[in-house]
Amino acid sequence: MTQLLQRGRQSWSDIGGLATAEEIAQQPAVWRALATSLQTELPRVSAFLCDCLRNPAQRVILTGAGSSAYAGEIIADTLDAAWPASVRAVPTTSLLTHAELYLDANAPTLLVSFARSGDSPESVAAVELLRATVPGARFLHVTCNPDGALARQAGDGGHVCTLLMPAASCDRGFAMTSSFTSMVLATLCALSPQPAEQSVAQVNALAALAEQALAVWAAPVAELAAQRVGRVVYLGAGPLEALAKEAALKILELTAGQVQAMANTPLGFRHGPKAAVNGDTLVVLFHSAKALARRYDSDLLAELRRDGIAARCLTVGFGADIGVPAVEGFSDAWLAPLWLLMAQQYALHQSALLGLRPDNPFAGGTVNRVVQGVTIYQE
Repeated sequence: MTQLLQRGRQSWSDIGGLATAEEIAQQPAVWRALATSLQTELPRVSAFLCDCLRNPAQRVILTGAGSSAYAGEIIADTLDAAWPASVRAVPTTSLLTHAELYLDANAPTLLVSFARSGDSPESVAAVELLRATVPGARFLHVTCNPDGALARQAGDGGHVCTLLMPAASCDRGFAMTSSFTSMVLATLCALSPQPAEQSVAQVNALAALAEQALAVWAAPVAELAAQRVGRVVYLGAGPLEALAKEAALKILELTAGQVQAMANTPLGFRHGPKAAVNGDTLVVLFHSAKALARRYDSDLLAELRRDGIAARCLTVGFGADIGVPAVEGFSDAWLAPLWLLMAQQYALHQSALLGLRPDNPFAGGTVNRVVQGVTIYQE
C-alpha cells in the first residue's frame, strides 16, 4: 500500500513522519495481536492478583508520567466502581513529590505502572519508593519494551508481574500512539471483573471498529487538519476527560507547542476555560456512551455554535460528526482508544502542515522521547 492516512508513504518518509503514521494506522492490527497474547497472559496475571481486588483494604495505584499517567486516569474510576478495592490514578510526578498523601505503610498496595520504554527515571523511582515505604507492596508493570528497566524486574519473590504489549506497540516515533492504546486496553482486560474471554472478545471487536474508523475518518480528518489553527480544545466527561487530556497533549507534542491545546469537561468548560475560545480555535467534543452525559454534551455544543466564536466545533463518537455506528456493550473507558484515533491523526497532519518532522518535532532536543534531566531526591 503506497497511501497511508491520505498521504503517500514516501511523502511521510520525506518529511520525517513515516514511523508515526504507521504507528497510528497499525493499531487495529496491534489490538488483535494484543487480544491473542492476552488469551495466555490473563490467567497468569489473574493468578498474580489472586483475590486482592476483592479486599476493601487493598489500594491500587495506577501510575505513569505524561501520556502514561492519562492511561491510568482513563480507566481508574471504571475499575474503582467495579471492585471493593480502592483504585485511583496518581502520576509518578505527584507520587515522588508528595508520597505521604498517597501511600500508607499499613495498607496493602498494588502499583500498576504504565510505561512505553520502562526507562523513565520517575517510573523506576516510583517502584523503589513503594518498596521502601510500603512493606509487601506488589507491582504490575504494563510496558511495551522487554528490555526496559521495569520489564527486567522479574521475579522479586512473586511481588512483580510484567504484562508486555505486542512488539509493534513500542513506538519509534516521539509521540505515544500504539503504546498508549494497547496499555489502556490490556489493563482494562487484566483488572476487569468480567471473564477473560469476554475481555478478549471486546478487544477484537474494538479492533474491527478501529479498522472501519481509520478507513472512514482518514479523508475528513486530513481535510480538517489542512486548516491552520492556533488553539485546540478537547472536551470529554468521565473517563473521556482524561482522553481529552491525552488528545491535547498529542497536538502540543507533534506541533512542538505551535498549536496550543487544553482539555476540560463539557460542564466545567463554562466555568472560566471557555474564555480561551476565539476565532482561531477548534473545539472537539468526545461524545459519551452514556445517554445522560450526552445531554450535557449537546447543550454545550449548541451553546458554542450559537456563540459563533470558535473557528469550528465538532463531535467525535457514536452519532457524531466523526464517528462509527453505535455498538452496545462498551463503556467510555473502553471506547477512549477508538476515539483517540481521530486526535492522533489530526495532530500528525497539523505537524506536517507546520513543516515539522512528526517523528521528532523537537529537533533541538528540548523535549525528548524518554524524559531526561530528572534528578531523583530522597527525604
